[in-house]
Amino acid sequence: MANNSSNLIIDALPAPVKVSLLAHLQPVTLPIGTVLSTPGETPKYAHFMTSGIASVVTFMANGAGAEVGLIGREGLVEAINLLGPAASPTTAFIQSAGTALRMPFAELQEQFLTPGSLRQRILECVQGHGFVLSQLAACHGLHEIEERLARWLLMVRDRLDSDRFDLTQEFLAEMLGARRTSVTLAAGTLQRSGLIEYRRGHIHIIDRDGLESAACECYPIVRNLVSNLYS
Repeated sequence: MANNSSNLIIDALPAPVKVSLLAHLQPVTLPIGTVLSTPGETPKYAHFMTSGIASVVTFMANGAGAEVGLIGREGLVEAINLLGPAASPTTAFIQSAGTALRMPFAELQEQFLTPGSLRQRILECVQGHGFVLSQLAACHGLHEIEERLARWLLMVRDRLDSDRFDLTQEFLAEMLGARRTSVTLAAGTLQRSGLIEYRRGHIHIIDRDGLESAACECYPIVRNLVSNLYS
């Protein structure tokens, strides 16, 4: 996925629909930590990501959290909120600084209720992310932390189109639903194998092919689910 100022949902729309939608969208810059949606509340805006990454996280009563969604420029962060009135239990925030095209959620909701290509593309987005979530749920339960970390780093790399990015051990542990000590050991294993370089939150993927071999079988599955969207 190229890191540019486009969104794959919008790019897949017929020209007249795309032009009409763009007239309602405003480009915004999204620093790390920007909260896009909170549990139990209707989002104020809808964000079509154009660069960077948004994480969707479920937090428990004790404050512990685990990532249940990872959205780059292939997606609409609040897509699932369009499907019905149920209150979402998740929080969506910016994991890696980026940009988006946004519009008031209520306006997009009106357009979504009208059958057409925009509605179809958004439904495809929700389906794709639903399948990814199903795969990752199995991944968390069945695969070792080193494999899961390798898979997750590759997912981030694909969305940022960069071999270098910043992620703290604490953040990595939260995203993987694992203990910080476990993530430290897993990152050390990948580093000693010459696949990554990890220093003070700075990650450099040195050997992508090797990292892909170290990842579990879930990586190519989720990669293909995303790459086949809107085709």
